[in-house]
Amino acid sequence: MNLTSPKVVRELLGRYGLSADKRFGQNFLVERGYLQKIVGAVGLQPGDTVYEVGPGLGTLTRALAEAGAKVISIEMDRRLEAVYAETLAGLPVQIIWGDALVFDWASLPPQSLFAANLPYNIATPLITRLLLSGRFRRIVALVQKEVALRMTARPATPEYGLLSLRVQYHALAQRIVDVPPGAFFPPPKVTSSVVCLEPNGRPDHPALFHLAEAAFAQRRKTLVNALKAAGYAPERVTNALEMLGLPLTVRGEALSLQQFERLVDRIG
Repeated sequence: MNLTSPKVVRELLGRYGLSADKRFGQNFLVERGYLQKIVGAVGLQPGDTVYEVGPGLGTLTRALAEAGAKVISIEMDRRLEAVYAETLAGLPVQIIWGDALVFDWASLPPQSLFAANLPYNIATPLITRLLLSGRFRRIVALVQKEVALRMTARPATPEYGLLSLRVQYHALAQRIVDVPPGAFFPPPKVTSSVVCLEPNGRPDHPALFHLAEAAFAQRRKTLVNALKAAGYAPERVTNALEMLGLPLTVRGEALSLQQFERLVDRIG
């Protein structure tokens, strides 16, 4: 079954009385070249287990399985149960029905693999949960380009923020390729991107990210004022900035991950 054919996808949806559901962020990838880029970026070996979220009609799921993976997919839309009986028949695929945002990712084996065409509405919180789990050696995700730019952003750019720091703290991130709306059925209104993350295994640092969240909560304020509004003692922030050689007028968006780490060491 060629799930990268818009005609086949349209007929399949019609046969089961289905349509893409905006609640689940369903846009089905129908361009084989981009599909193969995702599979290639995962770097799987035959027999590897790959975890997936939001398999849609099973397009990426099939491609991963055909490349030799055992695929475990998490899906919320029970309307697709009959579809999978057809599109994934005979393949080493397990469907877990549930919400990926409450799934216990920390229960997975270390060095797991992840690949998914993620629903836009859960991409940021899910990526954060995957990184915090500490269970993955590689995460490949097709996300909205805006999210991909935020993941890979550098200081003093419009896209730079809390997600940028989270990703950079936990992983090496690379934007692999941009995917135009026409590669999907139905086409979304935005461009997407394939992002590859290679986690480093660092544990969470709650104090660091509490500080960073406060710094970015009011981006137009100076760091001193933004942190004061969050309850940090202004004199401690001022002293820490002076010790780091940073001007008192600096904004949070100008600080690198390393500067945030040094700052939190000095002010707690």
